[in-house]
Amino acid sequence: MDTKINLLDLSLDELRGFIAELREPRFRAEQVWQWMWQKGVSDFEEMSNVSKALRTKLAEHAVILPPTIDTVRESDDGTVKFLLRLADGALIETVLLPSRTHYTQCLSTQVGCAMGCAFCSTGTMGLARNLAHSEICGQVLLGREWLEQKNSQDKGERSLRNLVFMGMGEPLMNYDTLVKSLHTLRDDKAFGFSSRRMTVSTAGVPGRMTELVTSGLARLAVSLHAPTQELRERIMPRAARMHPLPALMEELKKLPLRPQERTTFEYILIGGLNDTPQHARELVRLLSHVRAKINLIACNPAKDSPFAAPTMEAIEAFQQVLRDKGLVAMLRKSKGQDIEAACGQLVTQKQEEQARAESPSA
Repeated sequence: MDTKINLLDLSLDELRGFIAELREPRFRAEQVWQWMWQKGVSDFEEMSNVSKALRTKLAEHAVILPPTIDTVRESDDGTVKFLLRLADGALIETVLLPSRTHYTQCLSTQVGCAMGCAFCSTGTMGLARNLAHSEICGQVLLGREWLEQKNSQDKGERSLRNLVFMGMGEPLMNYDTLVKSLHTLRDDKAFGFSSRRMTVSTAGVPGRMTELVTSGLARLAVSLHAPTQELRERIMPRAARMHPLPALMEELKKLPLRPQERTTFEYILIGGLNDTPQHARELVRLLSHVRAKINLIACNPAKDSPFAAPTMEAIEAFQQVLRDKGLVAMLRKSKGQDIEAACGQLVTQKQEEQARAESPSA
């Protein structure tokens, strides 16, 4: 134990093993676990029901190190975007999305992303690495703490109710750590989120979608964005090649869904590219053999993006074609446009600022 271990990287079973190595009784692990995740404590001395001897051992051999907040931006519509700095200096994003009664937090699972989706700022970065358990669940720690402080100041009562893995990265490409994190987020002695209130969004990783649905740990959402393989290859080339549309749909047809459960499909409408009534009719044909629910999202293009937001007329016409064919199609309102809330926008902006500052000509 020469190198201090970050306890936030451990599952509960792993923490029990670590506590056993310190020659302490098993129940101490549950105490430390609750202090870290339920109460958000990172100072061992604040763990008042933990023995002095164990607190000393923990300080000698371990740390509690969540990500740190680099930048916070608040939108006029109540959206809050956090730029987080990790221990190695890498930057990631997480976003709090408000509704009338609660907040939903959008979580990242990787530094960058290998999928290369053309409309996404994160896709331009490439993949640096996967996030660790401490870095995924640590986003929720920080989001919850920020909301608790806000509610205290504003005398509000809107809590963090839902989690969506729709931030930076492809969650199913970091599958083992994702599953480990979902177990922690569900644990009643940690965060206590219901599996029905956690959604994992994927561009489609062969086999992993079925594993996730079978596990029952979270709901699945599929980033589709095109009704044909050809168009999907233009919009999200690596994902389309990794799991071609016919094979993707075949796997989705066989998902072990519960009665009345539908697969959620996300479809970003990009002006002039995939937002015509003809695209909508092709989408109806594609989804004819699955129980589908479609979330339509208007493109929120980054600065200098070659893509455009769709017109409201195009959105309404597209949605009407789907509804006329009996599909459930909801328009998800884009939030935080004034604070670069779309995935990866704030990280790329920060990186550009740092590059300019470090340039000899700056």
